[in-house]
Amino acid sequence: MNANVQSSYGLLVGRLAFGFAMIKVHGWGKLMRLFSGEEIQFFDFMGLGSTISLGLATFAEVICALLIMIGWYTRWAALPLIFTMGVVVLVVDYGEPFREFEKAFLFLAYFISVLLTGPGKFSIDHRFRKTTSF
Repeated sequence: MNANVQSSYGLLVGRLAFGFAMIKVHGWGKLMRLFSGEEIQFFDFMGLGSTISLGLATFAEVICALLIMIGWYTRWAALPLIFTMGVVVLVVDYGEPFREFEKAFLFLAYFISVLLTGPGKFSIDHRFRKTTSF
């Protein structure tokens, strides 16, 4: 097995693991809160309101994480996740105990690496590279 294929397997494992973890750790709870019918209380970073802010975070943490897992529009999907995790690291969790900060920081670092490396050979993007790359 050549190094390029090995790297693509590594990228696949990372996409699946971090995408699933993003949905499980961050996105699923937000999705349930968004559709619960209860009053939404959520961090309003840009003055858009709690509901819109929660909707945008949920989009990034569920839809974009799914896109990264299957490798479709991967680099584009990484951008909202980078923004969302950047807000968590630099604004929401700043000054919190390291354990809380650490999770968001690791997600941020991983999604930046996805933006830089792309999804690898085992992705929809690779199959249709001409139409889905930056």
